[in-house]
Parts: sequence; structure tokens; C-alpha cells
Amino acid sequence: MKILVKLVLISMVMIFAAPAYSGVAIQMWKCEMDDDASEQDVKVMAAKWLKAAKKLNGGERLEAYVYFPVAVNDTGEMDLVFAVTAPSFEEWGKFWDAYGGSEAAKIEIENYEQVVCPDSAVWESFKVK
Repeated sequence: MKILVKLVLISMVMIFAAPAYSGVAIQMWKCEMDDDASEQDVKVMAAKWLKAAKKLNGGERLEAYVYFPVAVNDTGEMDLVFAVTAPSFEEWGKFWDAYGGSEAAKIEIENYEQVVCPDSAVWESFKVK
């Protein structure tokens, strides 16, 4: 009986502790700016997109970052990196399930003339302590 109780307790601890160790979901896009677009324009577009994205299921806790290169040997055609983080892959999945046809998706299409982000990758991030 003691072994059964221990196994149940250990299982419960593992179920509740596992989410605490999961990584953050991050999608990063390599983007190109039109010659007429400024860094300020990009920041405004990103803020508008994030506001709409936060209204979607799973998007409530999204964060977004725009990275402009300062000192780089060669960025190729890339002018900036746009990164969006979600606290978990579960939230990320819910967000992407709701994305198609959303206001955020429409804003993305509206921005194509000034900023195009053809390449992206989803990463798992862990904070170093």
C-alpha cells in the first residue's frame, strides 16, 4: 500500500511540475523593409499587429520584439528580425489555430508593401540561470 501511495504522489508531482520546466515558444521571421519604410514605421506596424494578435485565443500573453542590426558582417537581404514569444507551446498552438482570417492576419497582409518576412523558424527557448 505504501508503494502505491508513493507512486501516486510522485505521479502527481510530475504532472504539476512538468509545465514549470517547459520552454518558451518563439517564432522569428527574417524580414526585408521597403526603401520608403522607416524603423519607426516598422515599430508602429508591429504594435498594431500585436494588439490584434493578443485578442485571439492563445494570444493573450504574446510578446513581440523587433531586432534591427547594429553591427553585422553580412545580413544578406535581411533588414530586421521580428520575434513573437508565447509562454508555452500550448498557447502558441491555440494562437496559430485561431490566426487564419483573423484581424492580425489581415494586418500582416496590409504591411506587405512596406515589410515582407518570407523566412521564419519556431524555436524553444530556456532562460539561463
